[in-house]
Amino acid sequence: MRLIIFIAISMCMISCSNKYQETVNSEEDYPIIPKPTKLTITKGAFLVNPKTPIICDSSLTQEGRYMAKIIGSVSSISINNDTTVTTPGAIHLLLDPTITNTEGYKLSISNDNIRIDGKTNAGIFYGIQSLRQLLPVAIENPKSKITELIIPAVEIVDSPRYTYRGMHLDVGRHFFPVASVKKYIDLIAMHKMNTFHWHLTEDQGWRIEIKKYPKLTEVGGFREGTAIGLAGSRNAPYTYDNIRYGGFYTQEEIKEVVAYAKARHITIIPEIELPGHSLAALAAYPQFGNTGGPYEVAKRWGVFTEIYAPTEETFGFLEDILTEVMELFPSKYIHIGGDEVLKKEWEESAYAQELIKREGLKDEHGLQSYFIRRIEKFVNSKGRNIIGWDEILEGGLAPNATVMSWRGVKGGIAAAKLHHHVIMTPGTHCYFDYYQVGEEGQKNEPITGSKRFTTVEKVYSYEPTPAELPPKESKYILGAQGNVWTEYMPTWDRVEYKVLPRMTALSEVVWSSKENRNWEDFHMRLQHIAKRYDLLGHNYAAYSINKK
Repeated sequence: MRLIIFIAISMCMISCSNKYQETVNSEEDYPIIPKPTKLTITKGAFLVNPKTPIICDSSLTQEGRYMAKIIGSVSSISINNDTTVTTPGAIHLLLDPTITNTEGYKLSISNDNIRIDGKTNAGIFYGIQSLRQLLPVAIENPKSKITELIIPAVEIVDSPRYTYRGMHLDVGRHFFPVASVKKYIDLIAMHKMNTFHWHLTEDQGWRIEIKKYPKLTEVGGFREGTAIGLAGSRNAPYTYDNIRYGGFYTQEEIKEVVAYAKARHITIIPEIELPGHSLAALAAYPQFGNTGGPYEVAKRWGVFTEIYAPTEETFGFLEDILTEVMELFPSKYIHIGGDEVLKKEWEESAYAQELIKREGLKDEHGLQSYFIRRIEKFVNSKGRNIIGWDEILEGGLAPNATVMSWRGVKGGIAAAKLHHHVIMTPGTHCYFDYYQVGEEGQKNEPITGSKRFTTVEKVYSYEPTPAELPPKESKYILGAQGNVWTEYMPTWDRVEYKVLPRMTALSEVVWSSKENRNWEDFHMRLQHIAKRYDLLGHNYAAYSINKK
């Protein structure tokens, strides 16, 4: 009896697939972002219906369930995830050790079945993201009632250009709940990016629970007001709303977010700022500052003179913090900031000046390098490596540090020539807090900190590997990252509006080959993914998509 049912189901699926075998497809049927390395259009289509099983072995169960959620629960189509099923007309997920790139995949869609092969689980996951974009947009609406899906036949062989494809989020200036952070991670995953740089500490707020130092969040997690409007420029002197503001993530919430990202093959890199951008920490524990305080969690934006003292007690404090951070985040990298360190307090500190003489340092820049090296040595002892903003080059680069180049590309070039790994994130192309339009259109836009602007097309034009670097040095460029600083983003809708669609453009920059990118072609595909953003409820700058 089981054999008869099996044959009946098989014949039904074969009959249904034959119905679409002569379907002629065109380039417009494949609006995938980021653009695959190689896409071959073939004749035919695959029909997904309530009887379509997903077949994968136990090592791919997580990816199988993710696929089932996309096609099943979202579109009301029931997917059988029984790995014993061998029925034709199935979606197959298979690991293939012959694929060269660790994150590479192959996607094959024919009348008979869909097959996604990946070098690793991550490759399978990226293949699923491509398949998702070939499905009708309606699947993104959980209220859709779809009984069958027709997917155009295709052969795709794909892999990313860069190993580091990241997005940053500052939660220090404005705090966002776990639910919003998960939405951000979903966007990162949808775009085949693999790194979330979580900026967790700032002058304006400390956002991560540290068990040994509870006042970091009890005191440092809240400020007694926030600067109003374009603070320090058009409405100087500063005015404040005097509304207590803050929040933080418990360690359990951190674990939840890390697990959520891991299931989507995203590594979270935490950032603990030092030795500058440390006012919130010093407000909680003033003994680790140069003056002893008192300190106040910052209510305005900008750069402050208050920084950590380079004492043994401070290093012990920071090592305790980093120990707890590393227990929560399994990432290879720990970001330690290192940017915008004003040296005035060190210049006036007898202890700092004595330390400079004792260690044979040239000046305060050398002291900053000493500070970073001390922290790096500790992080390395735990089997991790540090990332720092490009100011960590000043005074001499720590031995194993990776440089995040934000003040243009010079820092990245200098670090690569020293054979240090580099992540490119220059403000000219990768700062998504800037306006998306020129001055004429800015009066209709949410305010930001300056008149600088970066259009979607400019982001798309970015080339992360500087032309000045020869191949032996360009190999140190790991990739690029979009930065989202939230001084003027008090709500999650505002974050999404600033990020989309510039994040979409950057995702193709870091995935697709330089030769395979074309603005006109990308702009056409952008129209399709915007429809998905609509159904997913994302707020985005629609004019950046509609206007070429």
